[in-house]
Amino acid sequence: MTITAVSYLNTKPLLYGLLQSPIANSIDLSLDIPSMCAQKLLTGEADLGLVPVAVIPDIPNARIISDYCIGTNRYVKTVGIYADQPIETLTDLYLDHHSRTSVALSKVLLRDHWKLSPRLLPASDGYIDKIGGSVGGVVIGDRTIGLEERFAYFYDLGNAWYEFKQLPFVFAAWVSNRKIPDAFLQPFNEALKTGVEAIPQLMYLLNTPNDHFDLEQYFTKNINYELDAPKKQALEVFLGMLTGKPVRHQELVGL
Repeated sequence: MTITAVSYLNTKPLLYGLLQSPIANSIDLSLDIPSMCAQKLLTGEADLGLVPVAVIPDIPNARIISDYCIGTNRYVKTVGIYADQPIETLTDLYLDHHSRTSVALSKVLLRDHWKLSPRLLPASDGYIDKIGGSVGGVVIGDRTIGLEERFAYFYDLGNAWYEFKQLPFVFAAWVSNRKIPDAFLQPFNEALKTGVEAIPQLMYLLNTPNDHFDLEQYFTKNINYELDAPKKQALEVFLGMLTGKPVRHQELVGL
């Protein structure tokens, strides 16, 4: 089974569970940035992947195949807008090229929550160094670690969504582009569960990426891995806003 997954810190528990499980020898795992995960699933290079949820409507026969995801109940910490001045004074905003979900969420929040319309700029490598003055930037993943010390303003997109909809948020989900055999799905899901349950032990194995970065709080407070009922509702609302039509989680579940 060919699997693509995001290579960020927040996926480590899920990857640990997979690589420690009996199915480790039956998978071909590659680690990529979120946008590349989505591309591999779209082109059929991967059978399933941990992909940005914004790409789900574009994947033919998309199925959410797991009870686990990359989500947050409110403050996600590693997805946000960074700037030297308040968001309402920004004239331009770089959009992180690593993830369509964060870009789509930023656009939704700017339009419907903050009621702002800065000029949106496509980002490329090195764009973080261009943030300053009236130019802000959406940044996601491990590159955000330490940026709060560099920029005066940080807008956590998980918290902004919560303030907007009073719901948690799902950034990435395990999605397949075809029906996956039940004989694989059950141990796959069990492996992810094992990885999440191993978070207390992982604290001793992972290096803190920044002296001011609290790994325990990040894994247990900021990131929430269970694709529970509130997150399913949030996913329906978000995808509905993107597609302009009602989306029901039941239509996406291939379990």
